[in-house]
Amino acid sequence: MVETITSTKNPKIKHLLELQQKSSVRRKEGLFVVEGRRELEHCIEAGYEVESIFVSEQFTVNSEESWLPTLAPSNQNYSLFTVNSSLYEKMAYRGSTEGVIAIVKAKRHRLEDLHLRENPLIVVLESVEKPGNLGAVLRSADAAQADAVIVCDPLTDLYNPNLIRSSIGAIFTVPTVACSSEEAIAFFQKHGIQVLTAQLQDSRLYYDTPMTQGTAIVMGTESTGLTDQWRKAATAHIRIPMLGRLDSLNVSVSAAILLFEAVRQRQG
Repeated sequence: MVETITSTKNPKIKHLLELQQKSSVRRKEGLFVVEGRRELEHCIEAGYEVESIFVSEQFTVNSEESWLPTLAPSNQNYSLFTVNSSLYEKMAYRGSTEGVIAIVKAKRHRLEDLHLRENPLIVVLESVEKPGNLGAVLRSADAAQADAVIVCDPLTDLYNPNLIRSSIGAIFTVPTVACSSEEAIAFFQKHGIQVLTAQLQDSRLYYDTPMTQGTAIVMGTESTGLTDQWRKAATAHIRIPMLGRLDSLNVSVSAAILLFEAVRQRQG
């Protein structure tokens, strides 16, 4: 049975908007919002449980051309709603999302749950604040087939709508864990994974540093860099040569450069 909703005053719409806007509500209720067909597909493929799906009325849910029946998990009990176009525009973060928004149950990801291959490749971000930067790093991690992204001492939650949107669903395709720096360092020491910290001081060029063994590439914020805790825990300090007048790159650009150097070495 499909219910039609036409007003922003509807409690279900109010709840969805609150989940979009408030991380405290997401944490308290263990729910988050996924917008877009591609993102929702990745989410469901990753085994997340869907609570509700909202579809713009311009999509016919029961038509033969509709993708929703094949997208939505048949083994889950979820509520399905249609909304008119003007209401959907008020619900959506962006316009080109193929008319679908879902409320999904969150998962708790832990370091001990990571399934690592031999000689894993891991990205570590310390105190990265902007969801867009983290989302872009996740896209690069997916492209490089990194084993995991570890967010240490995070300043944004992993289910922030801007993060999901900027990652184009890579938050669901790359195992992602939030933990303290202490926990991550102990994990790498336990598993014999070398720690390469990206920093300007006391460092060598990244392409002169072997990355074929188990490797964690660690980056901090553009403004403050990494804390001394990571610098001291590092196996080696690496840098990207800066030939212009500026002394840093966006963290997502740096991550892509370093990840694909590791890919180059491993394929060579």
